[in-house]
Amino acid sequence: MGFDTLLGNDRLKQNLTGAFARNRVSHFYLLSGPAGSGKKTLASLVAAAALCSGENRPCLHCAHCRKVMAGMHPDFITIDDPEKKFVPVELVRNARADVFIQPNEAERKVYLFPRAQDMRMEAQNALLKILEEPPAYGVFLLLTDNAEKLLPTVRSRCTELALQALPEHILRPALEKACPAASQQQITGAINRSGGYLGQALGILEESEDATQTTTAFLQAYAASDAYGLTQVLAPMEKWKRDMLVEELERWLLVLADALSARSGSTPTQPMADKICVSRSAQDLLRAIGILQKVIDYARRNISPGAICGYLQWELR
Repeated sequence: MGFDTLLGNDRLKQNLTGAFARNRVSHFYLLSGPAGSGKKTLASLVAAAALCSGENRPCLHCAHCRKVMAGMHPDFITIDDPEKKFVPVELVRNARADVFIQPNEAERKVYLFPRAQDMRMEAQNALLKILEEPPAYGVFLLLTDNAEKLLPTVRSRCTELALQALPEHILRPALEKACPAASQQQITGAINRSGGYLGQALGILEESEDATQTTTAFLQAYAASDAYGLTQVLAPMEKWKRDMLVEELERWLLVLADALSARSGSTPTQPMADKICVSRSAQDLLRAIGILQKVIDYARRNISPGAICGYLQWELR
């Protein structure tokens, strides 16, 4: 099985399979690609291969592989603080000290940096001190959406694994399996908007399935230019909490943007977008999108939901 669980990227998988078969394990890997390209999946597979005790690494059957894939191997360590905008330099320094402690169970220790591009220069320079003289058992996986965001001195010490977009003949079956309720039109639209990356396509399809009853009612009223129906939708929303209101307005914005794209020839992914595309002009949609963007910004600046809903009733009537 090995690296085959990662879709596409055949040459990359062949190179990794051959390298691990010959026990040629790099100390530093740089996994690059946009969001949804499979970096986390690949990182888990590389970590499993580095710690694997079976044959055809990663075998995905030995205790080490199973623990890595379950996220509970003591020698597979994540260096990050998701609550911080940038990766704190203290975490990198702690990893630098920890790497000289022998592995707990496996022959190696693997350190995962899921937001390598969010390390400031001080943190990257702290990492460089490890990269210059790593212990024989140390393996570092740096994930980034853009390798250019890292210092050249960091990149030069890494084996770069650049993930590629998936062709439609691979992406479509994967989406059909993951989202059996999605229509072929929705899947086609998700493929076109995702740029060929599975994670992004799945996110688009999940958003299209996440419409609330309020969203549906708004879209029906807007498509029909029904001012009374719009008032019926917005009036109860005046009592909503601000966070809930922003989330709902962002759903509306997503569908209207999808409808506008459809007027330019793109395949809509949202269930109501094709209907709105027919019933409302591009000028109407541009105006409504601008209004929604404005009120979402207002809501985030603590303007009351009542004032926002009143404004929407007047501007979108």
